[in-house]
Order: sequence, then C-alpha cells, then structure tokens
Amino acid sequence: MKKEWLTPEELAAETGYSRQTVNKWIKRENWTTTPKPGVQGGKARLIHIDERVKSFIQSTRNLNEPAATYGAVANSLPALLISSIQQMSQAEQDQFTALILREGIKGVLERLGIGEA
Repeated sequence: MKKEWLTPEELAAETGYSRQTVNKWIKRENWTTTPKPGVQGGKARLIHIDERVKSFIQSTRNLNEPAATYGAVANSLPALLISSIQQMSQAEQDQFTALILREGIKGVLERLGIGEA
C-alpha cells in the first residue's frame, strides 16, 4: 500500500474485503485512525497504514479464497465434440443440429452403430 492514510472504503477496495469487514478490523485490532477532514458527524475516519496494519492485511490474504485444484483432461469427449463442431461449416452444423433434434441422441448413436452393451 502506497498511501500512509486510507479510508475504510479504499482499504476494502485494495484488499477485496467489504468496508464493514475493514471497520470490524479497526475496532478489533485497535488500529490508529483519525477523523477525515471536511466530513462532519465524526464517523468518517482515515486509517493509518502502519506496519501492524500491513502485517495484518498480509496475514489475511487468501483467507476468503477457497482452496481449489484445476486440471484439464486432454482430448476429453466434450472438448473433442466441441472442437469437431467448431470445425464444421455452418451448413454442416445446421444439418447435424436437425439430425439430433429429429432423431435424438439415441437415434444418432444407432446410426453410428453404437448401442448399449
């Protein structure tokens, strides 16, 4: 964070958390704040971005992201079918669509000689 003072909205935008979450942290972690100049009512605050705030924010990174694993199966059937259809001309795609709509997938499989085992 480049600025020395940020509003809760600005800190929320930088961290990906909500303004309400940032306000809870301010109270719970007892961060240094000051009234925002030019705003009446006393609720608008600026947060001093010191080392405590920086280390706390760093420790919360990825807490709101669930762990995920990604993988792709090369030449999976759906990918192969989509790739094949994309290589067809528009006329061929229209004919294939009509065939599936007319005969259903079972009829298409029978025409291909693929039956239930």
